[in-house]
Parts: sequence; C-alpha cells; structure tokens
Amino acid sequence: MLAARLAADRARVDACLEALFETRQAPAPRLEAAMRHGVLVGGKRLRPVLVYTAGRALRAADEALDAPAAALELIHAYSLVHDDLPAMDDDDLRRGQPTVHRAYDEATAILAGDALQALAFEVLAGTAHPRLPAMVGTLARAAGRDGMVAGQVLDLAAVGGHPDVAALATMHGHKTGALIRAAVRLGGLVAVTEDDPRLAALERYAAAIGLAFQVHDDVLDVTGDTATLGKASGADAARDKPTYPTLLGLEGARAKARELVEEGVASLAPLGASAAPLAELARYMIERDH
Repeated sequence: MLAARLAADRARVDACLEALFETRQAPAPRLEAAMRHGVLVGGKRLRPVLVYTAGRALRAADEALDAPAAALELIHAYSLVHDDLPAMDDDDLRRGQPTVHRAYDEATAILAGDALQALAFEVLAGTAHPRLPAMVGTLARAAGRDGMVAGQVLDLAAVGGHPDVAALATMHGHKTGALIRAAVRLGGLVAVTEDDPRLAALERYAAAIGLAFQVHDDVLDVTGDTATLGKASGADAARDKPTYPTLLGLEGARAKARELVEEGVASLAPLGASAAPLAELARYMIERDH
C-alpha cells in the first residue's frame, strides 16, 4: 500500500513539474535545459510526498496540494544545484547523473538554481488559496536566512570542526529539517487555519522526522555505495564533515534515527487514525537504502 501511494504521489508531482516546461517558448533554451536537468532527472520526491500525506491527513484535496508540493520540490532542486557547485560540496554526481555544473557549466548552474527558486514562488503565488500569504511565508522562511540557507552556512563552517551532537542537530535542523517542516506545514495549511492544534502536532512530527532523515542519510553515506545512492558515497568523510556516525558510532546513529521517528509518530496522536500514513512514511524513511 505504501509503495503504491509513494509511486502515485511521485508521478503526480512529476506531472506538475513537467507541465512547467512543456509547450513553452523559452527565451534562453540553455537555461531551460539546465533547469530541467536540475529538477526532472530522478529524485525521491520526499518533500512533495510529505505535502500530500500531511494534507490528506486533514482532508485536503490532492488538487489543492499540487502547487505547494511542486513549489517545495523546486526549492529543493535549486538547493541541490547550488550545493553541488565547486564553491560548496563540489560534487560530480546527483541522482546518478552529472550535476548541473558538470553537464553545463558553473555560471549556467548558478542561474538555473536562481530560476528554479523564483519559479517555486511563481507556482505557489498562482494559487487562489485563502491562506496563500501564510503559505508563501512558510516557504520563504524555510528556504532563507532562518532556514535552509542558514543551515548551508553552518554546514560549511563545520567542515574540519568538532561540533557536539546538539550543534550538529541545530545545523541539520536548518539545512535539512527546514524544508521537511515546511512540507508538512504547507500540506496542513491547505486544509486548516494557522491556529488549528493539529497543525502544531504536524510540526512537532516534522521536526523529529526531519532530523531522523538526516541522521539516516549520514548512515547511508557510510554504508551505501555510489550506484545505490546516485552520488558519491563516503563524501562526508572525504570532506572532513562532522556526522552522526562520527559522533555516536554507526549503531548509535541508527538508534538515534529510530528514536526520533518514534518521537515524531507519538506527536501525531491529536490526528487519530488519519495520521497512520504519516507514521508509516516516517518509518519507511529510515528503512530505505537509497
């Protein structure tokens, strides 16, 4: 059942993303091709899946969830394009394909990332939802100086350093967790008002599973291989980046991920049985091998 839901949600958001590039007279075809390469070449689509799953838990319609789901994936795609650049992580592979700056060039990759970010807000702003200002604010805060970008800066500063577990959690809470929290909040906002207590429960869930996701990614960087991961394995160690396996040991990191997932699942109690797919998804996230 979960596999079928994931496949359907991925196909749904992929169709939304592909539609943004179809039947369009692009003024800069090379830019358009680089953008397509950055967003349409594979991907787990975890963040859109969370938008759909959280929204449905509060009875939102799929059609109303499409725009925030696509917008969030565009932000995520832009962040990866920039994260892969030589000035950042200098990666050659992403999702089993050459990174955008390798497939094109650095300048085009920077501009493609910029354009994907702008397109995210264009997509979200094109909806007529009564809580659109709250949704735009959620996405902007998650992507910017109080969210993902702040986390990227903290990540770069941590290279070669020795932060403790709390400092590592703070960094990842911004770099990875901010967009995961935004995914769940956006799905919830489609259905309920900002003061609905179920939205607060969803945000507690997202905070826990966002960190669990990063802990598990750190584990995969140690245990996975390039063919499975779609990117170079062992990259964190090669760059002297602090990770949870480094601080907690491999088994300690796995236990930490499981603990965080169960903490997140417990936060869903106010939603009752409707939250079961969210609980199932959280557990799947730390069982995946890719």
